[in-house]
Amino acid sequence: MRYLIFSDIHGNLEALNALLKFIQKRKIDHYICLGDLVGYGASPNETIQKVRNLKPLSIIRGNHDKAVSGADSIETFNPIAAAAIHWTQMKIVKKNADFLAHLKKGPQVVHEQFTICHGSPFDEDYYIFGEFDAAEAFDYLKLPLCFFGHTHFPFVYTSASGRTGVEGTFMEGNSNEVKLERGLTYLVNPGSVGQPRDRNPRAAFAIYDSDARTIRFHRIDYDIEDSKKKIYKENLPPALAERLSLGI
Repeated sequence: MRYLIFSDIHGNLEALNALLKFIQKRKIDHYICLGDLVGYGASPNETIQKVRNLKPLSIIRGNHDKAVSGADSIETFNPIAAAAIHWTQMKIVKKNADFLAHLKKGPQVVHEQFTICHGSPFDEDYYIFGEFDAAEAFDYLKLPLCFFGHTHFPFVYTSASGRTGVEGTFMEGNSNEVKLERGLTYLVNPGSVGQPRDRNPRAAFAIYDSDARTIRFHRIDYDIEDSKKKIYKENLPPALAERLSLGI
């Protein structure tokens, strides 16, 4: 099967549209969304609706999804993120708010093959930034493959059974492929669709081919200027628009 693995759209409809156009001519058997459909961007309703229309879909909640739906407080969010959450709560329609409120908490197992989570398999809000964090996460995995989001960085961490130490690889550039090796356990972040933070502004996602045992990382261009204009028009914090061009 071929799975589309995507995360952290953050209300960026232009980036999501570019992704959906990219996969039109590619065979996708199942869609995997790792959370944070909303927050930061100016198109929360359109973004949620497009994701809801993807079939078959496995999806879990992110921290921004929880905050917008009222399932979590915004006390831990910085002022810019909190302002975007307040704005989103005012703009989102009830059916979409309900959809966010009923999203499953990670981790979840998909097709008894791999695990999905937003932050980490032991805490859905925890950031896996580096080998030390990944080493703790590996202790909680019962399957050899786990996809996670939250950091907005495309990354692969590997751990070999019976060995100490974790190896981390940043998926730099616009196209990379990883061949899964037997005997290794993988933590894989596809990067962010709507707000990359690795100084590459292109939308990031991955395609996992379970038969070929490969994960292909992709980066694609989208209409950043349109996304920025919408943010300015809605009087959201200007930094949310400016960072899109910089990929930070």
